[in-house]
Amino acid sequence: MYYEIVGDPSPTAETVVLSAGLGGSGSFWQPQLAALAAQYRVILYDQNGTGRSGGTLPPGYRMAEMAAELAALLQRLEVQRCHLVGHALGGILGLQLALDFPGLLQSVVVVNGWPVLDSQTRRCFSVRRDLLLHSGVEAYVRAQPLFLYPADWLSRHEALLAEEQAHQVAHFQGVENLLRRLEALMAVDLRTRLPALDLPVLALCARDDLLVPYPCSAALAALLPKGCYQEMAYGGHAMSVTDPAKFNALLLAWLQRPETL
Repeated sequence: MYYEIVGDPSPTAETVVLSAGLGGSGSFWQPQLAALAAQYRVILYDQNGTGRSGGTLPPGYRMAEMAAELAALLQRLEVQRCHLVGHALGGILGLQLALDFPGLLQSVVVVNGWPVLDSQTRRCFSVRRDLLLHSGVEAYVRAQPLFLYPADWLSRHEALLAEEQAHQVAHFQGVENLLRRLEALMAVDLRTRLPALDLPVLALCARDDLLVPYPCSAALAALLPKGCYQEMAYGGHAMSVTDPAKFNALLLAWLQRPETL
């Protein structure tokens, strides 16, 4: 898989791994890199079948395979222990990694995630899947910002959205890959396993998230022995992009808590 390392390059440095959501591309975390790289070794990567990693995903692809692929990458990079920060799919992947590879993670931050799929999230995913299958890639990409960003933010960033749309169409992960990743994500149900996960986990959400209702994060934190719940009042599903200053401050404060060290 394609990866980048920024910040302290030493394998012994405290390490933060950034895992993107359904889009899969490490470039999602651009607004966080400067803040994190000042203090940590930061690893970001393009998940299998997305971005610069490419490849065709097999039928029946599941979250456990995504976690195993990341574990193999971290082993190759000689990472003994690390924090993982994941957005939606990326955060759930982090939980799967912690469960399947005990001792690898120091802490997990799950941004707008869930223990089991909520009906509202399922509805949104179904609409997006129908757009992809019946209207094509451009329609899917054009609709995507509606699920990610607050309405007022969309109004103020028309030029940026047009540029982002062109980039996403040009670098689309492929219909089959996206559908297999989406199927894997929708199949996740960690409710019975999370109570055994004995490491610090922050469930961080935005109260105005259209795609993943904020109570999903509260339910996730409640299942975890060392779960912590925190919300931002504004920012939508991609609040790390829409309000990076607030998001970065909350993230750094969490990573520097004594419990996560």
